[in-house]
Amino acid sequence: MFSHIMLGANDVQASKAFYDATFKTLGYGEGFVDPKGRCFYRTDTGTFAITKPINGDAATHGNGSTIGFAAASEEAVNAWHAAGVANGGISCEDAPGIRALGKTQLYLAYLRDPSGNKLCAMYRL
Repeated sequence: MFSHIMLGANDVQASKAFYDATFKTLGYGEGFVDPKGRCFYRTDTGTFAITKPINGDAATHGNGSTIGFAAASEEAVNAWHAAGVANGGISCEDAPGIRALGKTQLYLAYLRDPSGNKLCAMYRL
């Protein structure tokens, strides 16, 4: 369904350090910065990017928005969360752990990136 996700970042290098560290725990490589200063992470299934807003205004997070990343295990979710906190992210929501949605159980962790965007790592139990 999605070709790419691009988020605004006030400090692309600080955000790149955050995403490089968190994506490494999920098995992805480092992002690359193009000549326009945008940072891209490409996979076979899509692209994630960070950039300063084109209009020159400050980047702001979307109130009520969350971007979720699939993880391969509970340990990967925990490593993602720890790497994010160690690289400028802020833990939000409840502590990493199991959430039940009816019969479905998910292992989740939530962070805000250096620009305040809300992120989640999720492993389906």
